[in-house]
Amino acid sequence: MIAPLCRRGAAAVALLAGLACGPAMAADRAALPPYSFAYEPQGVDERGMWMMADEDERILRTSSFVIRDEELNAYVRGVLCRTVGEDRCRNVRVYVMRIPQFNATMYANGMMTVWSGLLLRVQNEAELGAVLGHEFGHFEKRHSLNGFKNKRSVSDVLAWLGMVGPNAGLSASLAGYVYSFSRAQETEADLIGIQYLASSAYPSAAAPKVWSRLMAEQDATAAGRKRKVRHSYAAGFFASHPTEAAREAYLSREAAKYADAGDPGAEAYRKGIAKWLPQLLDDQIKLNDFGGSEYLLDQLAASGGSADVTFARAELYSQRGNPRDYVTAAELYREAIAKGCDRPEARRGLGLALLRTQQSDEGKQALRSYLEFRPDAPDGPMIKSLVGN
Repeated sequence: MIAPLCRRGAAAVALLAGLACGPAMAADRAALPPYSFAYEPQGVDERGMWMMADEDERILRTSSFVIRDEELNAYVRGVLCRTVGEDRCRNVRVYVMRIPQFNATMYANGMMTVWSGLLLRVQNEAELGAVLGHEFGHFEKRHSLNGFKNKRSVSDVLAWLGMVGPNAGLSASLAGYVYSFSRAQETEADLIGIQYLASSAYPSAAAPKVWSRLMAEQDATAAGRKRKVRHSYAAGFFASHPTEAAREAYLSREAAKYADAGDPGAEAYRKGIAKWLPQLLDDQIKLNDFGGSEYLLDQLAASGGSADVTFARAELYSQRGNPRDYVTAAELYREAIAKGCDRPEARRGLGLALLRTQQSDEGKQALRSYLEFRPDAPDGPMIKSLVGN
């Protein structure tokens, strides 16, 4: 009984070896064709993927998560075009999504989504370009198609294993190979992205900084939740992406090789997202992640924090609500108002924070100011009861 199982295992291993060697050998033999903006999907698989992506885009256009601000979407697309070149970005459609997480995605048909959480976390156009260039690298290298073919090949082997007999160890190896293939694509897209950056007016050194700060944010989130985070250079067996530590390391090495310089576009970036910054900050505060949010806001404050950033910091401390937090919140609300924050909520927050720190007269005065700024406030009756006569 053992010998037949061993023979079946050997045959399956041979199939696995063929899968593992095939893509690498093909990559060595032939380079990708020159980029063509008039590219059309080839073969049944790719045409099918494009059709599915077209349907996803049709649904996305009506999604309530899409930020329908032509100016913002055009600005983000402009950063992409300045990173990868006008010829490459010509047929890309960019959709900025109101999702307060760090992410961007690229579809086989040229649709790109950029999440609002990414816009809050990068500090300049170069860093945004590094992420968008990474996503475009997936598109240019046809990673969606190659990944689909890879998964289908593995599925065929798994189906064959199901017919000839169970082999849990080999099934796990095949699953691990799928994730390894995905990690290889992510690494390739990272390296293509920094190459785009180096060939643009932006400095390639911006790319590793994105991952360095993302790790610091993860550390801050973990500390706030009293957990430990260990940043490893080696990805787990079932990880679909390289670790942040590995990405920061190899992108730093690549940037050192390019040794290029340029304006990262920090001031232009601040102006580009200024209209939406209050909303991005509000969405971040609502995530109930004090440690991570505090880190992000401290970073924004250190790079020339506006009244909106100061107000958001006040809201963060007020939301946590520890006794000392109200003292800090009151100071920050005052600072935000002094910087020109015209949001009525700043007066409301100041008044409530002062009341909670036993500064009754000043607190009531701030709340009266809030009602003057917003006489139709939905919480007006409650605020009036606090103010009294």
